[in-house]
Amino acid sequence: MLKPSGEQFTIDGGGYSAVVTESGGALRLLSYEGRELVAGFGDDEQSSGGKGQLLMPWPNRIRDGRYEFGGKSYQLGLTEVARNNASHGLVRWAQWLPIEESKESITLATRLMAQSGYPWTLDLEVTYAIGPDGLTVTQSATNHADSPAPFAAGAHPYLTVGAGPVDEWTLTLPARTRLLADPERKLPTTSEPTAATAHDFTTARPIGDVVLDHAFTDLDRGEDGRATVTLRGPDGGASLWVDEHHPWLMVYSADDRTPARSSLAVEPMTAPPDAFNSGTDLIELAPDERLEVSWGIAALPE
Repeated sequence: MLKPSGEQFTIDGGGYSAVVTESGGALRLLSYEGRELVAGFGDDEQSSGGKGQLLMPWPNRIRDGRYEFGGKSYQLGLTEVARNNASHGLVRWAQWLPIEESKESITLATRLMAQSGYPWTLDLEVTYAIGPDGLTVTQSATNHADSPAPFAAGAHPYLTVGAGPVDEWTLTLPARTRLLADPERKLPTTSEPTAATAHDFTTARPIGDVVLDHAFTDLDRGEDGRATVTLRGPDGGASLWVDEHHPWLMVYSADDRTPARSSLAVEPMTAPPDAFNSGTDLIELAPDERLEVSWGIAALPE
């Protein structure tokens, strides 16, 4: 029988090991010297809660699944029916097939065909590459339509640094602004500085009882243009970095999952929730244009 997430692809190197799935091109497992760095899912399961999935051509939510672009109105299918939203793009469950493989890396591809609500054809690729510095994930999109396409990229890894809950874990999140959302539909309302609030993790501190389910921006970056989140717990530490194409990080303490608060989702995003309506950081991908963005995960030294 075929596994629920399809064919499994394993890459290894530098003490790291990762498993990527045919379904959604998802990162199912990632470990360093036997220590789990992401909370994944079993090979007899399908992803739940977005675990490890790729979120394109938009991450997060679109209000009512409706938007206007290029002077036309579009209606997407509602994939988060309880909140009346179109959620997490169109390729979470698509078949991603390998086009290049080695012991330490794999590139998967899928073609997103023009369809109702999104009438553009995109070729999408993802490369997972492992080295001494950890896992690097490179997502790309090429627009094959004859008009610009609205686009944003995201991913949904859950970090883990030992047995939960996350309350005792120490988080560093280099973000100066938090996007607020309404509690019912999880759609953006306004924003506020993180300084002097419970959501200021610019200096490392325990997560405690803080509920995290917010998009963060105004990220502090190093000279290499990367912004880096770090997490430390009983089994050591993990970091997640994003390149300059990612001005947003969604951080989610999974309070409404079972078991609650057992891992921390840190989601790279090139645009915030509902960007198809707000236009904030939305990419207009020109005909034949290719966009490439990167992020990665590494174990922290003891």
